[in-house]
Amino acid sequence: MDTPSLNLRSWTELGLLALIWGASFLSIRVALDEIGPLTSVLFRTGIAMAVLWTVVAALRLPVPTRPALWGALLVMGWLNNAIPFTLMAWAQVHIPTGLTAILNATTAIFGVVVAALCFADERLTLSRVAGVCLGFAGVSLAIGPGALLSMTLTSLAQVAVLAGTLSYACASAWARQHLRGLPPVVAAAGMLTGSTLTMVPIALLSEPWPGLALQTDTWIAIGYFSILGTALAYLLYYRVLAMAGAGNLMMVTLLIPPVAIVLGAWLRAEVLSATAFAGLALIALGLVLIDGRLLRRAKPV
Repeated sequence: MDTPSLNLRSWTELGLLALIWGASFLSIRVALDEIGPLTSVLFRTGIAMAVLWTVVAALRLPVPTRPALWGALLVMGWLNNAIPFTLMAWAQVHIPTGLTAILNATTAIFGVVVAALCFADERLTLSRVAGVCLGFAGVSLAIGPGALLSMTLTSLAQVAVLAGTLSYACASAWARQHLRGLPPVVAAAGMLTGSTLTMVPIALLSEPWPGLALQTDTWIAIGYFSILGTALAYLLYYRVLAMAGAGNLMMVTLLIPPVAIVLGAWLRAEVLSATAFAGLALIALGLVLIDGRLLRRAKPV
C-alpha cells in the first residue's frame, strides 16, 4: 500500500508538531534548573493526563472498564512515558538539548528493529538493514568513539537517551499488539494515567518535593512541556497520522533536532561538535533508506 501524500495542511501540521516537540527539549532543560528529573516527569505526565481526560469527557468518549485493558495501558505508560521521559530528563542534566534531540531521532531506527522481531509482516529488507546500520553508525559518530570507551556521566547520559528511544520503540510494538481499536485520545489519557500513578511514589520518595513556589520561568517551562509538548502534541500526532500515514509522520523525527539545536544554541549558548552534526546526517540518511520511497522513485519504470 502506498504512503499517503502530504498536502499543505498535513505539511503545516507536521511542521508544527516538529516545532512543539523540538522546543520541548529546551523547556525540560529550563525546568531542570530548579526541579529534579523525576519531579519534571511527574509534572509532565500528571498535567497532560488531566488535560487529555478533559478532552475525553468533552468528546464523550467511552472510558475503558476491562482490567486487562487497564493493565495494557499501565505497561504502555511505562514504555512510552515513565521510562523514556525519566531517562531523557536525567540525560539532559548532563548533555546539551540538541544532542539529546539528535539521539532521540534513533526512535524510528529502533522501531524498525523491534517491529521486525515482533511482527511477521515487518521483515527487514536490504534497504532497511542498510538504513539501520547507517543509523547506528551515526549514533556512534554523534556520541564519539572516546565516549563509547569511557563511562563518564556524559557518556552514560547519551546511553540513557538511546535506552529511552528503545523504550519508545517497544511501546509502539506493545500498542499494536494490545491497544488496537481504542480511540487514540483515550489510549493517550490512559497510558498517562498509568505513568502518573507510577511516578508519584518514585518522584516523592527519590527527590525533595519543590512545592509550588517555583520561579516563573520554571512554571512556564512545565506548562509548555506538559500541555503543549505532551497533551497537545499527542492530539496533533494522531491527527497527522490519520491524514498523512506513518511513513510521512516519520519525517518529524528529522525535523525535531534542528529546532532543538537552534533553540539550545540561541537561549542556552550550547555548542555541539562537528561529529554530532555528522552523526545526525548519517541518522537522517539511514531513515531515508528505511523509508525507501526515494529508492523506489529512483528505480527505472
